[in-house]
Order: sequence, then C-alpha cells, then structure tokens
Amino acid sequence: MASQKDKNYTTVTEFILLGLTHDPVLRVILFLIILCIYLVTVSGNLSTILLIRVSTQLHHPMYFFLSHLAFADMVISSSVTPNMLINFLVERNLISYIGCAIQLGTVIFFGTVECFLLAAMAYDRFVAICDPLLYSTKMSTQVCLQLLVITYIGGCLNASSFTFSFFSLFICGPNRVNHFFCDFAPLVELSCSDVSVPAVVPSFTSGSILVVTVIVIAVSYIYILITILKMRSTEGRHKAFSTCTSHLTAVTLFYGTVTFIYVMPKSNYSTDQNKVISVFYVVVIPMLNPLIYSVRNNEVKGALKRVLARKILTH
Repeated sequence: MASQKDKNYTTVTEFILLGLTHDPVLRVILFLIILCIYLVTVSGNLSTILLIRVSTQLHHPMYFFLSHLAFADMVISSSVTPNMLINFLVERNLISYIGCAIQLGTVIFFGTVECFLLAAMAYDRFVAICDPLLYSTKMSTQVCLQLLVITYIGGCLNASSFTFSFFSLFICGPNRVNHFFCDFAPLVELSCSDVSVPAVVPSFTSGSILVVTVIVIAVSYIYILITILKMRSTEGRHKAFSTCTSHLTAVTLFYGTVTFIYVMPKSNYSTDQNKVISVFYVVVIPMLNPLIYSVRNNEVKGALKRVLARKILTH
C-alpha cells in the first residue's frame, strides 16, 4: 500500500474558521453582545486578582486559588474571543497551522487548570468546615503551593496530549473548521489519516482528569454536608453552607458544560449545539465566575467595600 506521503496530497498550512453564523444582521448583534461580555470578563477577573492582592482580609488559601482561577478564566477568554470577534467582521477568518495548535493548547491547558483549581477549592472548604482546628496546618502556604504545582503539571500533561495528537493528524484538505476556534473535535473531522489513536489519547487524559477532580469535589462535599447536618445551631449551618454556595455554583456551571462538550457521545448532539455550548464555556463562564464570587460571597463584598472606602478617604 502507498503511504500517506506517496499520495498526491497538499498539507494544510492554515485553517478557515467558519464561526457561529453567516447571517449579516446576527453577526453584528453577536459582535456587540460578545464584545460587551469580553470587556466585563477582563475587567471583572482583573479586579478580582487586584482585590485579592491588595486586601489582607482575602489572604487565605481559598482566595489564593480564586486569583489563579480568575487568571485562567481571563486567558481562556482572551485566547478565543478576540479572534471570534474578528470572525464577525471579515468574510474569511484565517488562522495559521501553528496558531491553531497554540489556541487549542492554551484553551485545554487553562481549562484543565480550572478543573484542578475547583477541586483544590473544594478540598479547602472541606478542611475549613470539617477540620477547622487543623486548617492552618493542612492548608499552609507550602501545601497551597504544592497543590498549585500539581494543578499546572496536570494542565501541561493534558494540553500536551491534545497538542501532540493535533500534530499527528494528517490534514490534507479541506481546511474549513466548522467552529469559531480550533477545538479538537472539528479538527479530527478534517484528518485524511487514521484518527483512532489521536482521538483516543486526549479523550483518555481529559476523561481521567475530569473523573479524578469530580471525585475530589464530590467526596469533599459529602463530608461537608455530613458535618453541616451534625451542627446543632441553625446559624452555624447557614454560615458554613454560605461559604460553599459560590464555589458550588461555579463547579455546576463549569463541569456541566465541559461534560457536555468532551464526555457526551458526539452522536447525541449536532455541531451547532456544540458551538453554542462552547460559547458558554469559553466566553460566558469566564465572565460569570467573578460575578458569582463577588455577589454571593460576603468576604469579597466586605473587602471591596473596605478598599473603596480607603480610596475615597485618601482623596
């Protein structure tokens, strides 16, 4: 049999991102909406990071992880949204082969980092509520840094599996990606070679990470729930549970969309549905996270009031 190289194929050097829609009116409306969302995302996450840095009341492990979560959200959105906005304004949105690999790797890396950070934050809540006397020992600076190192190593491993699999795909044409960014599934569909190994390896790594982090979160919250139910005072129960509500909301939104995109069988939904859910994952959730943690968290609201009051008094 002739090898792939012997065949008269032209290797693809760039891709055309088809985007969300071809309707000119809808493109203008979506451009304005997504531009506003992106501006709120960047300003919201930057404000969260700065607030945690300047406010001594927020120098706790939970907010240490939250600052990294805000950074991950900002990078995920920034790696996709500006290019997505360009797509609404031009007829053909081109992205280079290397640019596509970088975009894919960045989204997967910081998406994985978000998984691990949400798991670390669940473990933090577990220690704070179930073992408060040993909290300062079990969540020391050294432990937090170790958890952060594991988080970024996990991100590197998962992003590497997707990137290497992307480079192993033999894409000879067409080069039209039916998506608004270089997601892995639509790229696999363009491959002229056997995709059994390149498609299975990333599914295995991302699936394993999802399972491990979900188990950590689920076990942490089972113990938290048992501890809260054992509390005698209603006020104590309410206070303990209120520290978890913002995190639980963020976990539900993130894992709900990620599971639908990367775990659900592809035959169950169309590419258009996948694109809509992906918008939620890479555009909407990065905007919602800082809002969730500011609106539903009394410590963040209190720190923000103190910082603003200090600024007003100094002027």
